[in-house]
Amino acid sequence: MQPFPFSAIVGQDEMKQAMILTAIDASIGGVLVFGDRGTGKSTAVRALAALLPPIKAIKGCPINSASAKDVPDWAALETKRAHETPTPVVDLPLGATEDRVTGALDIEKALTKGEKAFQPGLLARANRGYLYIDEVNLLEDHIVDLLLDVAQSGENVVEREGLSIRHAARFVLVGSGNPEEGELRPQLLDRFGLSVEVASPKDVETRVEVIKRRDAFENDNAAFMLRWQAEDAAIRDRILTARKALAKLKTPEKSLVDVAELCLALGSDGLRGELTLLKAARAYAAWRDDTALTRAHVRAVAPMALRHRLRRDPLDEAGSGTRVARTVEDVLG
Repeated sequence: MQPFPFSAIVGQDEMKQAMILTAIDASIGGVLVFGDRGTGKSTAVRALAALLPPIKAIKGCPINSASAKDVPDWAALETKRAHETPTPVVDLPLGATEDRVTGALDIEKALTKGEKAFQPGLLARANRGYLYIDEVNLLEDHIVDLLLDVAQSGENVVEREGLSIRHAARFVLVGSGNPEEGELRPQLLDRFGLSVEVASPKDVETRVEVIKRRDAFENDNAAFMLRWQAEDAAIRDRILTARKALAKLKTPEKSLVDVAELCLALGSDGLRGELTLLKAARAYAAWRDDTALTRAHVRAVAPMALRHRLRRDPLDEAGSGTRVARTVEDVLG
């Protein structure tokens, strides 16, 4: 069965917008979604990946290489013909071992054929796609360290069991979790470009609409998918148009000043906040089919780009989202 249509997800507008922005510019750095269970977090990432156009990859390549020259030698492919394949979405389960994540010696080939072959892991499969981690705040520390290294370099390195393997591992990282179950390490938190908070709808009308659409998806799937096909196609076309428009988008000096002043006022750590905010604002401007970056674009994406980068203030009960909103109003008007 095909994933639930992206355009049919009820509400959760900020989460959907954040995911669209990372689809326009993958260098933004992924999305962290914190909130209640059953609020459509995993549904949204699978729906977005299904909505995107397929990628061109060498058939059978374990890392989804775009061209024959990028296929690693250890893949040992007999032919290197390109084909279209859906954008990869790979789940990283909480209990995954390091071998499963990075890849390891292929034990079956070692025992039956005496060959020292590499068995690719989840990072290889996720290359050029999405790596989704549910309950990301409960990940074991050594897996977190591993992900930090790969996120920084865009490359997975395996040096053990007599193997010396390197391969591309560039993906959009999407993590979700419930903040009541544990905090995320600051180093990993900072690697997510955008952060959004989701909650269950509070009004009866919205909850009823969620039930209706899910029921139709499960019990009248063909008609339901047909109903939302055109709207998903429209989103896909807008994403593709925005990708092309990014290169021509004008970025006035005053917009750079707005970005820097806002991050200074918020006291965000380092410069990654400015860079991410700028990329997100540019992607949003391209999504809106505007030709130049403006203060309105910066204002629109500032909460999702900065709320997870603030130093904690134990005396501020309003929360990071409210702090960002107040500061945006003070600095940008």
